Amino acid sequence: MKKRAPRLRTDKEAEKFLEKDLSDYINPAHMVPLRFEFQNKNKAVNIRLSDDLLNAIRDKAKKEGIPYQRFIRIALEKAVQSKSAPLHR
Repeated sequence: MKKRAPRLRTDKEAEKFLEKDLSDYINPAHMVPLRFEFQNKNKAVNIRLSDDLLNAIRDKAKKEGIPYQRFIRIALEKAVQSKSAPLHR
């Protein structure tokens, strides 16, 4: 069984805690990948979506634990980077 992390009351306590081996506190089953967005978002886009599509996007984003607009941006990035067949039919 993994140990619980102690309650840290100061930055100094946190720094000291992070200096030691933390493998007893890590449970790989609870780890989730994080995505950091460093690039500036300096352009806005307006698109019209059906209520059903927007609700589906919001539901999927909520399940993934991210804001729905970030979910849309990630989906667009994946579509642009994909080397599979074109989107049009």
